Amino acid sequence: MSTLPSDVIEESERRWAYVVAAVIGLMFAVIIFTSVHWAAQPPSNVETIDASRLHLAGEFVEENLGTAVQPDGSVIVRVIAQQYSFVPSCMVVPAQTPVVFRVTSPDVVHGFLIMDTNVNSMVVPGFIAEIRTRFEKPKTHLMPCHEYCSVGHDGMWAHVKVVDRQEFTKSYGSQPRASCAG
Repeated sequence: MSTLPSDVIEESERRWAYVVAAVIGLMFAVIIFTSVHWAAQPPSNVETIDASRLHLAGEFVEENLGTAVQPDGSVIVRVIAQQYSFVPSCMVVPAQTPVVFRVTSPDVVHGFLIMDTNVNSMVVPGFIAEIRTRFEKPKTHLMPCHEYCSVGHDGMWAHVKVVDRQEFTKSYGSQPRASCAG
């Protein structure tokens, strides 16, 4: 059995200590960079907004909420998630059409989830979450808030009614905003 001189062993251990320290330093650098970046722009939130002025002016005033057909035929749905409701509480969209949901909150963090789809986002006050999707078949989907937002959280539900494209055009084509009540 051969033995290594203690100098060789110490040098090898020192090199491995440097490697471990470098890996730990790199991990801390990635954590710090990611934290700073996400603090400035949280994932899935594309724009900032003054949450205290939502209802006063701009994109999220009451007459702009709900479903609006764009000149290219796509649909934008503007929604406010607030304690303890979604406004509007029922949205209607056409099937087989690009749909953009623009959602914001004036108060606390909410969840935006459309059941039986891949639509799922956090709604953070001060930011607009933009979710792009397309519904293939007519169906009514439940839309619960899935982020605990206080004691009334369990009653925070809405609906997304997906209708046939021709039915949508016939029933809602002349209205500036489509609504389930309309």
